[in-house]
Amino acid sequence: MEMEQRRQLQNHKGEAMNTSEMGKEDITLDWRGRPSNPTKHGGMRAAAFVLGLQSFEIMGIAAVGNNLITYVINEMHFSLSKSANIVTNFIGTVFLLALVGGYLSDSYLGSFWTMLIFGFVELSGFILLSVQAHLPQLKPPPCNNIAAADNGEECIEAKGFKSLIFFVALYLVALGSGCVKPNMIAHGADQFNPEIPKQSKKLSTYFNAAYFAFSMGELVALTLLVWVQTHSGMDVGFGVSAAAMAMGLISLVSGTLYYRNKPPQGSIFTPIAQVFVAATLKRKQVCPPNPQLLHGSQNNVPNDTTTFSTDAGSFLHTEKFRFLDKACIKMQDGTNTKESPWRLCTVTQVKQVKILLSVIPIFASTIVFNTILAQLQTFSVQQGSMMDTKLTKSFHIPPASLQSIPYIMLIVVVPLYDTFFVPFARKFTGHDSGISPLKRIGFGLFLATFSMIAAAIMEEKRRDAAVNSNKILSIFWITPQFLIFGLSEMFTAVGLIEFFYKQSLKGMQAFLTAVTYCSYSFGFYLSSLLVSLVNNITSSSSSSGGGGWLGDNNLNKDRLDLFYWLLAGLSFLNFLNYLFWSNWYSHNPSSSGSSAPGNETPMEDYNHYRLDDNNIP
Repeated sequence: MEMEQRRQLQNHKGEAMNTSEMGKEDITLDWRGRPSNPTKHGGMRAAAFVLGLQSFEIMGIAAVGNNLITYVINEMHFSLSKSANIVTNFIGTVFLLALVGGYLSDSYLGSFWTMLIFGFVELSGFILLSVQAHLPQLKPPPCNNIAAADNGEECIEAKGFKSLIFFVALYLVALGSGCVKPNMIAHGADQFNPEIPKQSKKLSTYFNAAYFAFSMGELVALTLLVWVQTHSGMDVGFGVSAAAMAMGLISLVSGTLYYRNKPPQGSIFTPIAQVFVAATLKRKQVCPPNPQLLHGSQNNVPNDTTTFSTDAGSFLHTEKFRFLDKACIKMQDGTNTKESPWRLCTVTQVKQVKILLSVIPIFASTIVFNTILAQLQTFSVQQGSMMDTKLTKSFHIPPASLQSIPYIMLIVVVPLYDTFFVPFARKFTGHDSGISPLKRIGFGLFLATFSMIAAAIMEEKRRDAAVNSNKILSIFWITPQFLIFGLSEMFTAVGLIEFFYKQSLKGMQAFLTAVTYCSYSFGFYLSSLLVSLVNNITSSSSSSGGGGWLGDNNLNKDRLDLFYWLLAGLSFLNFLNYLFWSNWYSHNPSSSGSSAPGNETPMEDYNHYRLDDNNIP
């Protein structure tokens, strides 16, 4: 009996000494809750089912978003300004709700169940929109807005129950789509173990494949589904969106037997809050000169129930945000009293919070990039409406379909990029992705500037031809700005998602992916602010008392070219700002020292914590 107990104690000690190795293992489960089998679960086969959901989901939501303002004005009879606000609020809400989806997934539900539950929420919203668009009883009486205005009349606006049905349906779609979006990327990436070199390379391929699926969905939505909505009615169009979402859910469920699922970790915000509270309470304490004396710097921390990885040994100590290290100072009061987790945190917790703070500037540097995207979806479409849209004698290109140009290019470029460029660049850089995510983001931000330069030059040419020569240029003249931005987005959007996902925040991948979607919201909000600000400043400084650069609703009188030049300047300044912060991040890494794929190479030599389970406080 004694021998058996001794053997168990030795085994337990051996396990404790290997905690750092165990911490690196990717704990995943199959659909029954059992440990996943690498030969049966995960890999590109499993990720393909998630890519199917991604392609169909974006197909459905993009078709609704792109034509929503037409439905709101013509069918619900809301005013132009109110309709514009409805669409803007809807799009902004979708991206902000991504944070909710990421939080629920990492904390309580897991990616698969979050996608399944909220996928059905989104599907129910599409169905309700289709039902309302089909039944006259759920809409205001038919009315032609233009004819009514000519006769001095007003169409009856949707109110009461009819308005309620519309907004319930619309925000069911927003809630579902917002919560599904970050989990599609995260769950697909979870099918690969980045600690295995071969799978790390496949993970890079997956991120490119995810953008390819996104591009395919957008292309179908902007062409086929918009055509269906225009020629067969919005009820059929919403119904097709519902069918696309249903197909996506079928694709998701079909892969159930092949998924490797990361279990939820409990509240992801509690350990973060504990670090700030503990650091604040001990703000007057002095950090020890030797980081080994900080609590939790050893291999094994008893009763460590944080949701973060307890692999403290895989981290490098950094002087960045050193004030947070005070949360790890153990008070010596002569007793063996255990301190509350709100007063004493582990080194791992502090490291994870430092990572979160370190990536904020990288995220913020992409907001201006999405402000440029907002112009391509608004003013550039309006540019197209002022140009010759003839493709043949009988066929005209809808200006809104200009947004499909980059996606036509990307469905060709993305596979070529992954097949030829990545392996070629990998030979020189040694990076699994060919170039690191930070370099990829930077190149995309640099290209975005030239998109606005092209837009400014072509708008000046278009305006000059229309005003001085009474000529209408072909719509194809403005395709360069869409093509350049399409390439820019391929680098920036994919690089940003890959960068955030590959941070050392185990258990927070879905939430960090959701953070990248918030950049879209902030970019659109900044666009609205810039337009208002530019109009106010230019109208007040105008000697002729005009309405400013963008105040006439007539591009031949407005100075959209000057606004584009302003954005080009802001974009270049934003690129310089990004260079500063990416250099700051790379030279002061607070990420895993284990050279995990995607983490930037440390430029300074930091001391590893000495792991010694005999010195546990």
